[in-house]
Amino acid sequence: MNKILGVTLLLSAFCFGQQSQNQEIEKPIRNLFLAMKNADPELLKTVFSEGAILQTITKEGTVKNEDIKDFVSSISKYSKNDLDERITIEAIHNDGSLASVFTPYQFYFKGQFSHCGANSFQLVKQNDGWKIQYLIDTRRKENCKK
Repeated sequence: MNKILGVTLLLSAFCFGQQSQNQEIEKPIRNLFLAMKNADPELLKTVFSEGAILQTITKEGTVKNEDIKDFVSSISKYSKNDLDERITIEAIHNDGSLASVFTPYQFYFKGQFSHCGANSFQLVKQNDGWKIQYLIDTRRKENCKK
C-alpha cells in the first residue's frame, strides 16, 4: 500500500511540475494575444526575445518576413477588441531552455470572422522567463472551424 501511495505522490508531483512548466511556457503566447486584443504595444514588447523572427506562409507557399518593431507599432493603431485571435494549444514540447508550441487559431477583426490557420512558436527560456524567438503562421479562409 505504501508503494502505491509513493508512486501516486511521485506521479502527482511530476504532473503538477509539468503543468506549472507548461503554464510558464504558455505565458508569453497568451500575453501576445492579450496584447493584440487590448491594443497594448507595451505588453506586446515583453513577449519577444531580442532578435525574434516573425514569418507568415502565404497562399502561394512563400515565406514572408515581418519586422517585430513594425508589428508592435501596428498594434497601437487599433482599438481594444479589434484584434481577437482565438487559439487552441495542441502541443507543447520542451527540452531545457527550448520549447515548441503549436496553436491552431481563428482570427476575428472587429467582431467578424476573418481567417484561420496555425501558429508554430519556438520559445527560449531567458533570465526573465520564456520569450518567443520564432513565430511562423499560416492563414486561410477555407476549412475553418468557427
